[in-house]
Amino acid sequence: MTVNQRSAIPGARRIVVKVGSSSISGENAGQITALVEALAGAHDKGTEVVLVSSGAIATGMPYLRLDARPSDLATQQAAAAVGQNVLIYRYQDSLDRFGIVAGQVLLTAGDLENPSHRSNAQRAMERLLGLRILPIVNENDTVATHEIRFGDNDRLAALVSVLVAADVLILLSDVDALYTRPPQEPGAERIEEVPFGDPLSGVTFGDIGSAGVGTGGAGTKVSAARLAAEAGTSVLVTSTANVAAALRGEQLGTWFQPA
Repeated sequence: MTVNQRSAIPGARRIVVKVGSSSISGENAGQITALVEALAGAHDKGTEVVLVSSGAIATGMPYLRLDARPSDLATQQAAAAVGQNVLIYRYQDSLDRFGIVAGQVLLTAGDLENPSHRSNAQRAMERLLGLRILPIVNENDTVATHEIRFGDNDRLAALVSVLVAADVLILLSDVDALYTRPPQEPGAERIEEVPFGDPLSGVTFGDIGSAGVGTGGAGTKVSAARLAAEAGTSVLVTSTANVAAALRGEQLGTWFQPA
């Protein structure tokens, strides 16, 4: 179905929600509970929900006694291997309250570029959704290389929304919407809606994310939103704190109209 406005989100057949590292790791790890509660509410109404979750490296860092995100690939891979395990446990532990089972799906950019791998991923995702499993998708950091990485999970979320033909993609961050300039700067105005094909000329994007553990920013969200919108998926950009209200179809965040 085509979802052309926020108020239609509760009736969407299939939704992809993406959450960033800084929203569900470190001191914000407790936000997983509220996020899961919101996703479970949509799931219980019959909506098929896919969660794209960053946070494996950030979650693994304390277990490797790291104070900052590692810069070398091998340590990133080690942190991700530990953190992905802990992260999925936290999600499943929270989902148990609602009788929902999570399915872990780890992808690399190469998987979605290779026709055979892409077809396999698509088939697995469709089967998980058909079984009422909640897929939790992340980049497969333990095998990804600098050359084939998605670069940020906003792009991964957009590609997943295209892969599963989602009606809506909701990109969550620390900030409630996109603004005409970094929101802490004077004169920054919230962007309510972005018509399809709007170049957003004159808009200056800073980084979204306050904890220094993520890789995305406002610019990556705009690029991802355009990618999904071109495939016919509506996109909402808002904060993790607003996820329940977003799934209820309330008037918030920045809305990208689809093609």
